[in-house]
Amino acid sequence: MVRGKIQMKLIENTTSRQVTFSKRRQGLLKKAFELSVLCDAEVAVIVFSQKGRLYEFSSSDQIFMGISLYFP
Repeated sequence: MVRGKIQMKLIENTTSRQVTFSKRRQGLLKKAFELSVLCDAEVAVIVFSQKGRLYEFSSSDQIFMGISLYFP
C-alpha cells in the first residue's frame, strides 16, 4: 500500500503547527544523532522556532567553533 502525496502548505492552526514542529524537530535531531553514530560523521543541526527559540545538535564541540568562524 503506497501513501499518497500530501500537499505542502502552511498549517493554519497555530497549536497544530507547534505540535507538528515539535515532532518533526525531535525526529530531525534523532536522525542527525543516528547519522553521526552510524557513519562516524561530524553533524550539526541548528533550528529556530517561529518564536526564535534555538534548538541545536552537534556530534562534536569543534563543529560549532568552526561554524562561528564562518558566521560571526
